[in-house]
This record gives sequence, C-alpha cells and structure tokens, in this order.
Amino acid sequence: MAFNIGLSGLRAATNDLNVTGNNIANAGTAGFKQSRAEFADVYAASVMGTGKNAQGSGVLLGDVSQLFNQGNINYTQNALDLAINGNGFFVTSNNGEIGYTRAGYFGTDKEGFIVNNFNQRLQGYSVDANDNLQNGIVGDLKIQTASQAPNPTSKIEQTFNLNSTNLAPTTTPFNPADPTTYNSSTSVNIYDAEGNSHAFTQYFVKTGPNAWDMNVLIDGRNPDDPTLTTPSTVDLVFTEAGRLDVAALIASAPTGFTVDASGVIQMANWVPAAPNNAVPPVWSANGAAPNLPDGTALDLRKSTQFANAFSVNKVTQDGYTTGELAGLEIDDAGLVFARYTNGQSKVQGQVILASFANMQGLTPIGKTGWAQSSESGEPIIGTPRSGTLGALQSGALEDSNVELSDQLVNLIVAQRNYQANAKTIETESAITQTIINLR
Repeated sequence: MAFNIGLSGLRAATNDLNVTGNNIANAGTAGFKQSRAEFADVYAASVMGTGKNAQGSGVLLGDVSQLFNQGNINYTQNALDLAINGNGFFVTSNNGEIGYTRAGYFGTDKEGFIVNNFNQRLQGYSVDANDNLQNGIVGDLKIQTASQAPNPTSKIEQTFNLNSTNLAPTTTPFNPADPTTYNSSTSVNIYDAEGNSHAFTQYFVKTGPNAWDMNVLIDGRNPDDPTLTTPSTVDLVFTEAGRLDVAALIASAPTGFTVDASGVIQMANWVPAAPNNAVPPVWSANGAAPNLPDGTALDLRKSTQFANAFSVNKVTQDGYTTGELAGLEIDDAGLVFARYTNGQSKVQGQVILASFANMQGLTPIGKTGWAQSSESGEPIIGTPRSGTLGALQSGALEDSNVELSDQLVNLIVAQRNYQANAKTIETESAITQTIINLR
C-alpha cells in the first residue's frame, strides 16, 4: 500500500516540477499565462463506502489550470505590436482554423494581411470598396498599401471677422500687388481632380458702412478665365448687429459666382490652370477638372463685422492631393487608421476580441494560442472597450504573467515533495525487508 502511495506522490511531484519548469521556461514569452498544478487526495472505496477512519491511497493530478491574470504592458514603439489591457483574446485564422491568443506580435505579409509571427491572420471588421467599416462581418484584416487618390475640393467653410472701424481705401482701383487698395486678405489651398494645389485668395475692400467687396483670385488669376488677372467679386453686406446679411447675399449678383437659396456661394465655373515656361509665363487650363458636377461651395454665413482686428477664426476645405502610405495607427477601440503623406487618414478595419464564459475550459494548442472547447463555451465577439472586453494598446506587448520568485519557491517545494515521497518508498522497502528476514 505504501509503495503505491509513495509512487503516486512521486508522480504528483514530477507533474508539479513539469508545470513549474514550463512556467519558468516561458517567463519571457509575450502573452503567456502561467499554469498551476492542482492535486486531489485518493481514497479506496467499497460498496459500503470508505468509512470514517479510512486511510488515504495517495494523490492524483486533479487539473492543470491556467491563470489568466493580467501581465505587464511592455512598450515597443512598433505600431502593429498589440497588447490587451483587460479581458479578451485576439482572434486569428490559420487557413480557416480559428485560434485565440494574447500574444500581440503582429505585422504584415507580402499581400498586406495583418499576421502574427506564425503567419496566422488577425481577424476583425474589414472595410468595403467605399472605405465603410463593415460592422459584424468578420474577416482577415488587410492593409491597403496603394496610393490614396486625390480628392477635388467641393466645399470651403470659412468664418472671419472684418474690422468695422476700417475706412474704405483711398487708392483705387483694386490691385492685388498694392496693399493700399484693400483692407485685408487671406488665402487657403484648394485642389483639383488631379491633386494639383491652387491658392484661393480673398481680398476684402470696404466700400461703405457695413458693405464690403470680396475679390477672389485663384493662383493670382480669374477663377473662370485664367488668362485674366481681374478678380471675381462678391458684395458682402452686414447687418447693424455685425452679422453677415445672408438675405442680401442671396439677392446679390456676384461676378463669376452664384448663390444658392441657403446663402452658400457656388463657384461652378472654375478652370484649374498652370503657367508654361515662357517669359513671362502664359497661363492656361492645366487639363484637370474641378469638383464635378457641382463645383466648389464657399460657406461664409457665420462671418462677422465687429470693431476688432481682421481675423480668420475657422477655415476648412475637403480636398487633398495624392498620398503615399506613411504609417499605421491603432486606437484603444481597435480601429486601424492608415496615415498618408498628404495629411489624410482613413480607417482600414477594426480589430475584434473574443471572450469566453469559462476561460479555464480553453484548450492550449501551443504557440501561445488556445482553441475553443465544449467546456469553454462559445466565443463572445466584440470590439475592444465594448462590454467586458479590455482596451487595446498599440505599440506594446503583454508580458508573461509568470512571477519568477514564486516559481523558484514552487520549484524548491516540489523538489522537497519528491524527496519526501522517495523516502516513503525507501522506508516501506526497509519494513518489507525486515518482515522477509523474520524466521
């Protein structure tokens, strides 16, 4: 009897040593979760039960459970290294075989798919041909590395204040090269359909109380006819309260522009132009289209005329030139943004996470991965920071949650247990030998 008890103890101590040794071996493995050997005592049972004074029959390995407590976050500065701060697992696909991991070593393969260091593809919500995020449709995340096509300017939103204390210029006529012929000016770059940049410049000339002329040149040329240097003009009238009189703007007849029923100025006939190499240069259409078919809108409706210095409080335009992929960013909600050299960014997809009702039921499959089992239950899929799922940290990895000092103590304890159980067998052997030697 004691032989079997001692033998079970040796087996238990060996299992404990194996588990502890595996934890120590993986102390530097990103995303690794330490295991714990759990033991149970054994009693011999009969039909009538074991009885209250039954002697034990040894020990057995009840389970090897994994402890999914959080590991430290280690920052790497590699944008595609990902760490989960909280609950959840990355979802990967290996030719359709789904796995789950906490190790965030990710990069891109030659086709642009986001893969881990075992070439398993990271799963998430992709985007369609119009760059719209497809929520709920899980697939392989892919980075589009092609150049971003240019976008012609369709709208300029501008808010400025004209100084009501200004006097009308005494030098006439208007000349953009002579600052004494106008009161204020401002400029913003706009873009044609080929991504060429053009300087959209406004010159403000006070013509009377609450009345101004806004002269517009693009690249120093007339917007509709690049052979001319004369501007297109819009009359701006302000109310006694200093607000732009939108009704008067709608009723006006600006040269080179139209005004729609909401008071937004429409530049429908702009001809993008460029100079040639002649001296002096000759300007002509550059062959690129403006925003078609509606042209470019100019919204000035929130502009004012107060007794304060001229200032532009807001100016935005929605055009941009072509851009090359400059980098990637992933926010804490898993959204993957591509940054381009033209200053633009767009969503390339969103990382998803999975959680389980019973994480202990997951089946370890090696390579710091787990597989779903009947005991784990079905995965609950969601985006980072939703529900009970944790947040993503880009440019970081989650360290192993192994505490080496604890494991070294466990190693000593397991060694002592092994020695003690070996002593049990040695003692039983000595007793048996004594009985055999009885005469």
